[in-house]
Amino acid sequence: MLFVGRRNGSGIRDMLIIENTTEFHLENRSAVALGKFDGIHLGHRKLLEKVMEQKKQGLSAVVFTFDASAASFFGGETRELSTKEEKRKVFSKMGIDVLIEFPLNRETAATEPENFVSRYLAGQMATAYLCAGADLSFGKGGAGNYALLAAYADIFGYEVELIDKVQLDGEEVSSTRVRKAVREGKMEDVSRMLGTPYSVSGSVVHGRALGRRLGMPTANLVPEEGKLLPPNGVYYSRAFVDGKRYRGISNVGYKPTVSDEMLMGVETYLYDFEGEIYDHNISVELLSFRRAEQTFDSVEALRRQIAEDVEAGRNF
Repeated sequence: MLFVGRRNGSGIRDMLIIENTTEFHLENRSAVALGKFDGIHLGHRKLLEKVMEQKKQGLSAVVFTFDASAASFFGGETRELSTKEEKRKVFSKMGIDVLIEFPLNRETAATEPENFVSRYLAGQMATAYLCAGADLSFGKGGAGNYALLAAYADIFGYEVELIDKVQLDGEEVSSTRVRKAVREGKMEDVSRMLGTPYSVSGSVVHGRALGRRLGMPTANLVPEEGKLLPPNGVYYSRAFVDGKRYRGISNVGYKPTVSDEMLMGVETYLYDFEGEIYDHNISVELLSFRRAEQTFDSVEALRRQIAEDVEAGRNF
């Protein structure tokens, strides 16, 4: 059993993280949000707000999710809107007390839904309140749903609440809808559905220093494997470095590194930034699509286009 407390320099509070185990026990009565939480969109935030309301009544605010999405485990969607670290930061910032990253494997996927409720929710998590969306599924064959949770509520002494889908522009907000918008490069739509801009985080790596030679040094970020990126091209952006925010303009695409390895990444020019940035962990928010990726006949043509992009970014 592994319990991890996390705190960083920006003042994010401690949050207990339970990972890589099914053997855990929560001492305090819990308010639990159940879900996949990929992207943490407006619908997810509604769930989280519900458990935070219960926290004011003395319950521990708990998020129960899986360490791998069901879609990726069963051979479906493999690209995630949120990495594990990104989810952890959001949950911690919101004030969640306990995050359970439940291992999804052949054994746990075969758990009968009734056993899931009795063993984990009622037994190990001491659930007093739980909330979930109508599309929730869990247990063997995905047979567990909100109706089953409601059926066992009186038996195990918890309150269960169904949270309606959030509507935006007449359509339900869902991870599927957010993912589609990201793949189409509609970053303003993505921001509205998430309630915050779409971000990519990681450590700055050494590239070929072409931007520096052109007089416009950039930060090359290689996101975690499995992170969904929008179409290759140039985006107006905003970056956070050591807790400070900078305007930027970013290029999403394959980048040659000093090791001759081609990696999919995000290369960002930071306005008004001075200093060394290699090996720093940064977060880049992709705000709006500017143009598609292009091939240039010469370095000078590339220089002119980059200069135009940078000037456009200043006016964005």
